[in-house]
Amino acid sequence: MSILVKTIRVSGLRGLQNIEVHLEKTTVITGMNNTGKTSLLKALQIALGNSQFVSYDDFYVSEDRNTDKIVIDVCIVPMDETDSITDTFSDQWEALFTDDRIKLNNQGNFIVPLRTVVTYDPIKTTYKSQKYVLSDWPSFRDENQKYWFDYENGSEKNFNFEEIPFFYIDAQRDILEDMKVKSSYLGKMISKIEYSQEDIEEIEEQIKILNEQAVSRSSILSDIKTTLRDLNTAMDTSSEGVDITPFTKKIRDLNKGLSIYYSDNKDSFSMEYHGMGTRSWSSLLVLKSFVNLLNKNALREHAPFFPILAIEEPEAHLHPNAQKKLYSQISGIKGQKIISTHSPYVAASCELNQIRNFYKDQESVGCGSIDFISLKSEDIRKIRRQVINTRGELFFSRSIIFIEGETEEQALPLFFEKYFGVTPIELGVDIIGVGGYGNYLPFIRFADALSIPWFILSDAEAKVVDSVTNQFLESNSSKLQGDVITFLHDGNDFEAELVSCGYREEIKDAILKVELPQCYSPQHEQAKEREIVSYNDEKLLQIISSEKTRYGHLIAESIINREKEIPDKVKELFNKLESVFRSVADE
Repeated sequence: MSILVKTIRVSGLRGLQNIEVHLEKTTVITGMNNTGKTSLLKALQIALGNSQFVSYDDFYVSEDRNTDKIVIDVCIVPMDETDSITDTFSDQWEALFTDDRIKLNNQGNFIVPLRTVVTYDPIKTTYKSQKYVLSDWPSFRDENQKYWFDYENGSEKNFNFEEIPFFYIDAQRDILEDMKVKSSYLGKMISKIEYSQEDIEEIEEQIKILNEQAVSRSSILSDIKTTLRDLNTAMDTSSEGVDITPFTKKIRDLNKGLSIYYSDNKDSFSMEYHGMGTRSWSSLLVLKSFVNLLNKNALREHAPFFPILAIEEPEAHLHPNAQKKLYSQISGIKGQKIISTHSPYVAASCELNQIRNFYKDQESVGCGSIDFISLKSEDIRKIRRQVINTRGELFFSRSIIFIEGETEEQALPLFFEKYFGVTPIELGVDIIGVGGYGNYLPFIRFADALSIPWFILSDAEAKVVDSVTNQFLESNSSKLQGDVITFLHDGNDFEAELVSCGYREEIKDAILKVELPQCYSPQHEQAKEREIVSYNDEKLLQIISSEKTRYGHLIAESIINREKEIPDKVKELFNKLESVFRSVADE
């Protein structure tokens, strides 16, 4: 049996004013920059690892509030052999935690509720970290609007255990640096290398012979050795001079001469010649080896062992396939892994229930996750196939506009820039074609679950309106339909909307740009221009509907160049967006 840090709550740390995150054995944290992903890893480090790195900048500060303390609660639960939460701890873990730390929750199950409080000590001018064991695990917010951090701290008691080591691996990792530092995981492993006395003598004798051969067969090294013997004339010594040892002389100095080579077919290259991707990846794999070593020691001593790893951006410097491979390797490490990432490939590689998406609203940082209880297996499959596998960038959207057709997908980015004065990318907005009016549901469920603001611009044919409305109702979204869905004018698709809204000249201008370059003479151009100018609404609609990918961008460009107002329904959509992005523009 094992354990799991099931829940962490944080108040007052950096940008995390008040947040609760439920964790899995492997948890992947997604979200835009500056939403608090790294801060959560820092909170885990303070609570379960080394808290001596706390500084003034780690305390939450806002325009109307400065926090004078950081509160971090973690709840540890027992797990059975199938990695399911159970109600009691094994004898080993019970003996480690003792009755002083094990409590009963409201459901009658045993838990270990722990609290860390960090405050400033004005006498020592340092930051003080105090550890407590809570009497129970309170609600995040009770019926009296009292938050968890307002409850009593409980009894002061240490809870840093060697059996639950915490490892923080930041994004700036490098195997070359690990090789230089004795306190790195690689350095610690090398320092634990042990040989029998017989093996030491045999290996050092072989090294001695190798050094002698290397020197004797090189005239340069031999001359240097002979010359250095003159030191004896100035030193009170009876030695034979100075030895030159191209190779490490003593086993205890093994780490000083250690090199790592990666082979490519018949050639091998030292790690110094590899890029940051290989070096970063190697550093993570060394950690995996270190954890395996600790696990073997624990098994040999029949001791409990549960490492917790916080890994920041494992994808750094790696190509997509390598990112996927590395994620599978990290998943195989014993213990609990909490990973922050900006990689859609890492996010797409994990299970949906492992994803936690951090988002920032106008007041604080929140966390969204996909609720599996309310979804059928087919619903989950559609989210993975239609959204995550093809639109992984949505994990990192500030907001999403869902649309049906190709014309909208080309025109909306230009209208967006006209309205907001910046491109969608600059505001973190993704404009996503869902591939047909019947495909909105998995996208709505995905965005709602991860608390990403979303909007729909939909065609208004009767069957489309009915379908989109039914999908919205089936999603059980807490939003109001009118706040997030904008239908075009009655009966229109996007092409018909452009015609009926009076953009005839702009449409003709777009058609001219396509047709005139194909004319073979000036006379042909004049005739074609007269023909296009005479087109009625029906003909214009027929042309732009038959070649949507060709005309969407050109029509929008012509509308903007002629300084016409963007379509009313598009403006209505952007008005709904405006409250979200006004706060973004002010940041």
